[in-house]
Amino acid sequence: MSPEDDRALLATAARAGGDAAMAFFRRNPKRWDKPGGAGPVTEADLAVDALLTRSLRAARPGYGWLSEETPDDAARLGREKVFIVDPIDGTRAFIAGENGWCVALAVATAGRITAAAAWFPALGALYSASLGGGATRDGRPIRHSGRCTLGGASVLAGAAQLGAEHWPGGAPPVTRSLRPSLIQRICLVADGGFDATLSFRATWEWDIAAGALIASEAGCAVTDGAGAALAFNAATPRAAGLMVAPPPLHAALMDWRRR
Repeated sequence: MSPEDDRALLATAARAGGDAAMAFFRRNPKRWDKPGGAGPVTEADLAVDALLTRSLRAARPGYGWLSEETPDDAARLGREKVFIVDPIDGTRAFIAGENGWCVALAVATAGRITAAAAWFPALGALYSASLGGGATRDGRPIRHSGRCTLGGASVLAGAAQLGAEHWPGGAPPVTRSLRPSLIQRICLVADGGFDATLSFRATWEWDIAAGALIASEAGCAVTDGAGAALAFNAATPRAAGLMVAPPPLHAALMDWRRR
């Protein structure tokens, strides 16, 4: 299947997953805390994961599977193409009844994301991308802000990401904001609403896979926190952080880190 075929499949599946999640939204869903401080999970996350497992694996039986809410299976490592799934990205926001959560889906081909969709049902926004096919929001092409300089740049990040341990020469002169979903932060940068997003924490692949392609196809530089290229479907599916910005601003941020 081509990246465009997969993009269409993911967009349809994300919308269906969003419908399933909305049946629980603001209705006090059952919730649990994952072991090891891995965060909360709700019955909505599990219901969406089950729906996506059935629909996507039936549509592409030869693809591997990596999902936040499915026990990992090393068999995915032997597959050229792999679904990377976050049934609800922003579960805390979902529990709190906030709007900034999404169903985030991607396909990795030989370690590179080739198709992606992120559906925000409470906001009515669908971001999607295919490798070489551009990125859109609700069918409209999107592009980064074009910001080149650091001073006053708007950055989506937690306060700890501007701490002294990450910036030996001092934090960069940016304006910081935050959104609960990491995919949402990436999409907002891809759409030009904010200039950059960054994190220096180890980051699960399902939290960034869809956003990484959407931002890249919107013209952003997308790397780990040290500026290295991202690779997906790793044996331990975690990246060493994330940095997304227009290329000149990304370079300026990396230069500031090296001061």
